[in-house]
Amino acid sequence: MIDPTKTHQVLEYKHGKPLLAVRYATDGKSLFFSAENSPPQRFVPGGEGAEPTVSPLEGGHDSWVKSIAVLPDGRGVVTAGYDGRLVWFDVAGEKPERVRVVQGHEGWVRSVAVSPDGRLLASGGNDACVRLWDTTNGREVGVLSGHASHVYEVAWKPDGSALVSCDLKGVVKEWDASAGMFRRDLVTAEALWKYDTTFRADIGGARSIDFKADGSVLALGGITNVTNAFAGIGKPVIVLVDWEQPAHRSGEPPEANEPAAEGNMPDAPPAANDGVKQLLGKGAGDGVCWGVAWHPEGFWIGQAGGGGGGWLRFFKPDATEDFHAMKLPANGRGMALSPDATQVAVAMANGFLRVYALHG
Repeated sequence: MIDPTKTHQVLEYKHGKPLLAVRYATDGKSLFFSAENSPPQRFVPGGEGAEPTVSPLEGGHDSWVKSIAVLPDGRGVVTAGYDGRLVWFDVAGEKPERVRVVQGHEGWVRSVAVSPDGRLLASGGNDACVRLWDTTNGREVGVLSGHASHVYEVAWKPDGSALVSCDLKGVVKEWDASAGMFRRDLVTAEALWKYDTTFRADIGGARSIDFKADGSVLALGGITNVTNAFAGIGKPVIVLVDWEQPAHRSGEPPEANEPAAEGNMPDAPPAANDGVKQLLGKGAGDGVCWGVAWHPEGFWIGQAGGGGGGWLRFFKPDATEDFHAMKLPANGRGMALSPDATQVAVAMANGFLRVYALHG
């Protein structure tokens, strides 16, 4: 039985270099993770005392890999790097094989996500664009422009009816990806962005993203109440957005059927809306919410890391503070919920991959 208060570590693997991201395979039997200055890896637990099998996904990037997407067919994986590339791998065999390399964005690719039907890949990057790709051949099939700053996260509504993106300044846009159309500025999550006048720097953006299973709530993990942008000092936060919230209060977007061209975007980001709530951990230290996931048992999981150390925190949907928190042995930089929702994997900044069971 799932019981977050009994969460405990069941597996650890020392890679050595600081980890950046982690994803489960569709069958839950293996994981994929990325790390600084090394290729992404496929990790297969050994079981019953046997050594794990670790296989590199080689030959695509010459930079750190920030995001990983696993295709629903179970055999395809796409990685996204700071080199602007998207790399497809076939992981069905004993040794992962590179399929194709695509120059996806100018500058960093920060996030990739596969549509629920597996047909489209969405990517967001430092060129302020969301790009759409055919997963079968890697061909670009759409460019969604309108953000005024770096796109940090992209995510698909669980039923595939919409795509959302969040940029550095917390502006969240909804798109009709199948038609390549802008729909609306969903919200400006003001808690996720600050301009630091001392260091003259923007800090913010969603660093993790997920939907409630029925698509009624969007969760954006990041940093708020920033006091020092240079050192990244602020509080980890999850911003919840009601999907059916009222329309924004400023900057009329184009009609839903108009193309998503830059000229159709409002001159200023929309004002904050009703239907937005912040989740903050009790006594949370400084840091960023690098991972967020909705659990089918009816609660949110947040993974934070920073000056306050690493944490797993659990929130009921009607509360603003966590009902349980677990201190991690190091800062986490990414989190993934297993397909059967019994475990979470955390990519650790100290070079460890750790897996935690959500039950006794």
